[in-house]
Amino acid sequence: MIAVDPGCTVARYLALRLAELGITHLFGVPGNHLGPFLTTLRAEGDIEWVGTPTEGGAGQAADAYARIHGIGAAAVTYSVGAFNLLNACGGAYVERVPLVAVNASPPYEQWQNQRALGLLTSHMSPRTESNLDVYRQVTVDAQVISHPGLAPGQIDAALTACLTERRPVYLEVMEDLWDEPCAEPEAPIVRRERPFSARNRTMLDNAVHAILTLIEEHPGPDGRPRPIVWAGEETDRFRLGGQLTDLVEATGVPFCTTVGAKAVVDEDQPQFHGVYNGHASHPDVHWVFREWATCRIGLGAWSTSKNLGGEQSVGTDWVMAANGGVSVGTSYFPDVQLEQLLPALQDALVKTYGSGGLTADYYAEAHAHHGAPEHRPAALEHHRASLRVSRSASRHPEHLTYDGVFDRINHFLGHETREDWTVVSDAAFSLIGSMNLSLPAGGFLSQVSWLSIGWSVGAATGAALAPERAPARPMVFVGDGAFQETCQEISTHTRLGLPSVVFVMDNGHFYGIEQMLVHPSYYAEQDRAEPDFYNVLHPWHYDRLAAVFAGKDTPANGVHVTDTAELDALLARLTDPADPVNAGPLLVRVRLRRHDYPRAMAYKVPNPTTT
Repeated sequence: MIAVDPGCTVARYLALRLAELGITHLFGVPGNHLGPFLTTLRAEGDIEWVGTPTEGGAGQAADAYARIHGIGAAAVTYSVGAFNLLNACGGAYVERVPLVAVNASPPYEQWQNQRALGLLTSHMSPRTESNLDVYRQVTVDAQVISHPGLAPGQIDAALTACLTERRPVYLEVMEDLWDEPCAEPEAPIVRRERPFSARNRTMLDNAVHAILTLIEEHPGPDGRPRPIVWAGEETDRFRLGGQLTDLVEATGVPFCTTVGAKAVVDEDQPQFHGVYNGHASHPDVHWVFREWATCRIGLGAWSTSKNLGGEQSVGTDWVMAANGGVSVGTSYFPDVQLEQLLPALQDALVKTYGSGGLTADYYAEAHAHHGAPEHRPAALEHHRASLRVSRSASRHPEHLTYDGVFDRINHFLGHETREDWTVVSDAAFSLIGSMNLSLPAGGFLSQVSWLSIGWSVGAATGAALAPERAPARPMVFVGDGAFQETCQEISTHTRLGLPSVVFVMDNGHFYGIEQMLVHPSYYAEQDRAEPDFYNVLHPWHYDRLAAVFAGKDTPANGVHVTDTAELDALLARLTDPADPVNAGPLLVRVRLRRHDYPRAMAYKVPNPTTT
């Protein structure tokens, strides 16, 4: 029999368990049902409460925190708060982010009144399991805690599932249970590893053999193997960046990443050939990935519409190892875990081709084979140099474009700043534009499958507070429509004194990506017709919001840039620690023309013209 410790309560139990998992910050919006837990949390002193303007922003911050730290948490109050948090939880579920959603509900007594008399109090619904039911759709474990004696077991089960499945869990706790006594924590919460049996060994060996066969069956014209690795999101979520690095260093095999796995390893790695994103890839990357490499080995890569960038499927010359199995051409090997596949594949490739036997510069090979076409880089180093080309100040400032902004930012990050930055990119044109920035390991965050617009603004809070990236400054790229969804979260940046730089890409106040998806011909029309009415936004002076959020002891600044000279001047100011723009968050309104779009999206535009 487990003894109940009068010194431990349900609130203290949960606080201790979250601290045990290394969570340093809890994000959320308070409510009366949540109050007792927050009081206990503060008394314990291990976890800092970060109140955010919106529950959605709390979820975005917890999501980004978890991507970096390994697990994050958000806490809200019943129904009105929980339903606002649901979107962020849904995104975390789809993108395999371990997030703990705590929902404080009305007390047990009120639920009894509702059942017996139909009496509803604030935030309650006649459907007593309404909150639980919706969260069951976006979590791997959902618990309603209504009995203090059962609370420890329920909390432990949910947190174990969160770590094991690397997806969100839900804890609904009735208000009057927070201060009820319960047993103290005992054994630590640990991830439950999936058993690796003899059957798994056989399946793994068969999958590796099939991959080697595929490589042999798809040689280049000279008869040599020409595979390329496509490292994906699961290498990040499962913390396999080290194993990926080991594989490419031991074998020499060239590799690309998906957008979602961008910067999972240092992009200065000698074998890194770029970010592959289907038709939206940089033309040079698409060239070597699809036209020069003869087979593609996806390791943890998801075949989503964003990763495939306009392509509808993978081919028979692909390997796709993700979601607990491996597809090799038309064959499938279930229950093969990525963390076992990576070292097994490394050993097999080294045994077959020798240490470093697959080392190649596919840019140089393709350039030489095709007779040195002028518009293709002569080597990998030339491709990288082209991304960081210097943009010196011009006597005749030019109007800003998406590509011009990101080319200039790339040079700034690579050659001018000495600070460490975490680039947080929102959906749409911002994501497409930023995917070719050259970044160190851990320097990029994005939500690439769920694509909830505005995610980046709240996410920057979590990115800045995660211990692993705490010294780094957040650099956010967000569209104007997306920013209008979540601009309140700049208040949290200001309150915490985060030195974030938020570039709001103002393309003439309209949803550029929606126009591209529905009527891409708009971007090719010479008469510069108006966009569809429903894509037009109300114009804001985004930079002036800094004055709204700033306080006496919490500075925030706002500027706007319209041409290359103004952007150059601003970036120069970012390198000066004494410049006032570096005190607190900086809102930068980037003025762009409506018909401009990232060059990577040209494949969608009929008869594209230069903008």
